[in-house]
Amino acid sequence: MTIAIFLGALLGAMALGVPIAFSLLACGAALMWHMDMFDPQILAQNTLEGANSFPLLAVPFFMLAGEIMNAGGLSRRIVNFAMTLVGHVRGGLGYVGIMAAIIMASLSGSAVADAAALAALLLPMMNRAGYDKARSAGLLSAASIIAPIIPPSIGFVVFGVAANVSISKLFMAGIAPGVMLGAALWLTWWWLVRKENIQPAPRASRAEVLTALKDATFALVLPVIVIVGLKFGVFTPTEAAVVAAVYALFVSTVIYKELKLSQLYGLFEAAARTTAVIMFLVAAAMVSAWMITVANLPAELVAVLQPLLDRPILLMFVIMVITMLVGTAMDMTPTILILTPVFMPIIKAAGIDPVYFGVLFIINNAIGLITPPVGTVLSTVAGVGKVSMDEVTKGVWPFMVAQFAVMFLMVFFPALVIVPARWFHG
Repeated sequence: MTIAIFLGALLGAMALGVPIAFSLLACGAALMWHMDMFDPQILAQNTLEGANSFPLLAVPFFMLAGEIMNAGGLSRRIVNFAMTLVGHVRGGLGYVGIMAAIIMASLSGSAVADAAALAALLLPMMNRAGYDKARSAGLLSAASIIAPIIPPSIGFVVFGVAANVSISKLFMAGIAPGVMLGAALWLTWWWLVRKENIQPAPRASRAEVLTALKDATFALVLPVIVIVGLKFGVFTPTEAAVVAAVYALFVSTVIYKELKLSQLYGLFEAAARTTAVIMFLVAAAMVSAWMITVANLPAELVAVLQPLLDRPILLMFVIMVITMLVGTAMDMTPTILILTPVFMPIIKAAGIDPVYFGVLFIINNAIGLITPPVGTVLSTVAGVGKVSMDEVTKGVWPFMVAQFAVMFLMVFFPALVIVPARWFHG
């Protein structure tokens, strides 16, 4: 009965068009009413406590770093550098998009920000070169979701806070899987364009490569600063977010001189708006998470999945399938906030490494950003690239299947995540 009320209140409010944050509050209030413990003070207190977290300060700064990166010329220089390396091979612009996405992922941590930048910079070039419009848009969409996986990652910050798992360990554990997803896109793109007769760009000379590298050096140094700083404990993930934002601002205004002071207010406002949405979701989800614990829902679910606790791989497979289904209808942040307090007791009972689970859980949720009908990244690429939603959806399928294949490979072979994570974190 408790589970029915939880799901009924949440899904019913969403079906009525109530925003997800308010649906979460309504869900928590419904559970409190059902358990005869409704108290507005408890509701308000849990809402405030949900956002009162030092690690969550990383969210606004990473969002700001992404905004500055796109407006200050860092993204463009990364794309230009990738162009000089692989732009001359068959299907070269696709490989440029994948390389640029991996590098940019280590700057912003936001799939939507990377999708907007890649669609604005590369999609017109790919269209003029004669690439299939739907396939190109699909590739850039799939490449953009590497951003929540390679550090710094806003998804890892939210999950780390919700699950009480080390964000630094999550960051380090996300590096190898992010690169693997990029490799899967690389192979898929190679297979799809191997017979296309598109004239590639001329091979860049060594001098042009060095010039592009020199121009992009300050942009490429940022991920090194963040990763090295986290690995050796120079700063926490929250401090890394501040470093990233300040560094991006300094490079954009002082070195590249492409960002004017008059533009800062707009960038701060955009980052603040996105942050406000995420923080309110986190705050509202805390009410539901608290009620889920009080109502003992995780214990009920553990009892249901008891036969799978001794078979962790099969249990992970079932959890990933459930997350896939939820991800088709819900955005990344609310999915993390709703499912994390439900799944974590099961993961602990089965003896599964929480960091390993967190990586696969975030990968699954990231791919959910490109799964129709609710695909935030698909909408972003369609809007920025002036492509119809149907075309983007059609083009993304082969890349989405490849990324899901990599994710389930990690489910059946956990060492693909655990071994590199131990090396990176030391």
